[in-house]
Amino acid sequence: MNPILFKIVWLLLLVVCFGVLNLTTGAVAIPLADLWAMLWNEPTTNPTFSTIVFNLRLPNTLMAIAAGGSLSIAGLLMQTFFRNPIAGPYILGVSSGASLGVAMAVMAFPAILQASAWGLVSAASIGAMAVLMLLLMVAWRITDGNTLLILGLMLGSATGAIIELLQYFSSQQELQRYIFWTMGSLQGTTWREIGVLLPLVAVCWVGVFVLAKPLNALLLGEEYAQTMGVSVNKMKIGIIVITAILAGSITAFCGPIAFVGTAVPHLARWLFRTSQHHILLVGSILIGVLVLLVCQWLAHLPLQNRVLPVNALTSLLGAPVVIIVVMRLKNS
Repeated sequence: MNPILFKIVWLLLLVVCFGVLNLTTGAVAIPLADLWAMLWNEPTTNPTFSTIVFNLRLPNTLMAIAAGGSLSIAGLLMQTFFRNPIAGPYILGVSSGASLGVAMAVMAFPAILQASAWGLVSAASIGAMAVLMLLLMVAWRITDGNTLLILGLMLGSATGAIIELLQYFSSQQELQRYIFWTMGSLQGTTWREIGVLLPLVAVCWVGVFVLAKPLNALLLGEEYAQTMGVSVNKMKIGIIVITAILAGSITAFCGPIAFVGTAVPHLARWLFRTSQHHILLVGSILIGVLVLLVCQWLAHLPLQNRVLPVNALTSLLGAPVVIIVVMRLKNS
């Protein structure tokens, strides 16, 4: 078997295994035999098992799949676009922009949330796109990756200051809702949210694979890409829109999930030993999904009646990868 295909198959098997663990693990343990019976619409030993799986755990698992794959794709796009190995939605301030959009919707204009299921997604995507546009304008003038990184950190600090002002003037209920959101959680996902998110994610994922070949050309520089017939300006717009929608929509529903977008593309490069984007995209999606499923499963282990913040677990897993990348860059 082809080595790349072999690794993809193993990743798929791991994704399925941890997906099953997320469906069966929790305050109520569900036997595999009962889960199998549900798949074939057969009676289970406990009637409440079906309610727990289909109304609670399955939406959470689908959210983990969408979030892990989307954040990883967004990170890979940003690393290629800015030619910065530690670029990502969290580090470059895109997630902070999405957080500001959510803060405005929750604490300044709560009517947005009541008007439409798309209100929170739209607010987060607009915030993420605004930060990306600022980064793009600077990237046209400054090519130094460290400068872009510092700018992203400064934008994150600026949006954080605005959010603190909003918190100061908000009611206790609005403040509590926003603080809980900032912890990052895949729990409490509803089918309504899944119905809003999955179509967005599916369209963006298809769009990313369409950009795979132009992204390979972009690795060799914009001039080379243009000689290969790539419309660089259109591709830039496509990258900005896709990244903003993916990072914004995931941040809207799950909160700011750190380091997945930065660390996972490097894990994909290390595993597949290639710079070809059609392979890296598949690898990043599978590894990102696996990371989120593992973190969601670990979040239930310490305390059966409580769930740990996913953001804390992704930071513990992703931060060492980023540190290794930075150290390698220093030594190269």
